[in-house]
Amino acid sequence: MDSKKRYPGPGPPRPPVKKCAICAQAFSSPSWKCPKCGYQPMEKGGVISFTSPSALESETFPSSGFDRLAPLEAGNFWFRSRNRILLWAFQKYFPLAGSFFEIGCGNGFVLSAFEDRFPRVQMAGSEMFEQGLVYARQRLKRTALYQMDALAIPFQSEFDVLGAFDVLEHIPQDEQVLAQMREAVTPGGGILLTVPQHPFLWSYGDEFAKHARRYRAKELREKIERAGFEVVDAVSFVSLLLPLMLFSRLGQKKENYDPEGEFKISPLVNFILEQTLTFERFLVRAGMRLPFGGSLLLIAKKV
Repeated sequence: MDSKKRYPGPGPPRPPVKKCAICAQAFSSPSWKCPKCGYQPMEKGGVISFTSPSALESETFPSSGFDRLAPLEAGNFWFRSRNRILLWAFQKYFPLAGSFFEIGCGNGFVLSAFEDRFPRVQMAGSEMFEQGLVYARQRLKRTALYQMDALAIPFQSEFDVLGAFDVLEHIPQDEQVLAQMREAVTPGGGILLTVPQHPFLWSYGDEFAKHARRYRAKELREKIERAGFEVVDAVSFVSLLLPLMLFSRLGQKKENYDPEGEFKISPLVNFILEQTLTFERFLVRAGMRLPFGGSLLLIAKKV
């Protein structure tokens, strides 16, 4: 990629720009109390909460998902490999970024890796569901956490980079989320996104996970561009395992679906799959871009 498309780095220090969740008034203040309408979000256990009761009633993620994934993420080949490609992308395309905000941070597994790799970057994360924030608070050491809906991000031109990793596919109004992310990104900043790819891989597993869609690369690129970003790279990953993914989804039905089935693999198989994705990441770093893969990573900058 042309080095001119890299994030140019943070500008001079400036006060944070907050956006009222009720009246959308932008303001700079140490307090979250809106100077226009007087709204002040609640704080629970060190987490500022902007989430409305109606948002919490939405079924965009299985209620058991956080508890099920928390003990599995650190040892599973897929989560570990995804973290590594995200760390590579952040370092390559936003090497001078001073702040990072993950939308839908779940149990905090990605942010914990970012904390370790980028100690000088200011970290923040949000999750709509309190179950995820319970684990994130335990995992994270220096990340500011917020409970919020991705459809109403309470910041304006605040973060150098925003990330949403396997989040957009859960939200029917994905373009509204992208528009909100653009508002929260600093001028010249950008976004990192991962989504499940290829509609032909759709299975009951997607339904169980409350997915609204699996993406085509062209579809997501067009939505990102309509939101006011320029796509600077698109990377398919989990490409070498695509035949295995397709085979595992053939005949998958509700009555025989085991949500933990893909995690019930032997340590040896887990090791082999992780090494396969390590080799795949080597190809990506060398500049190879495959048109297929179970997941898609898109990097874009604000224009």
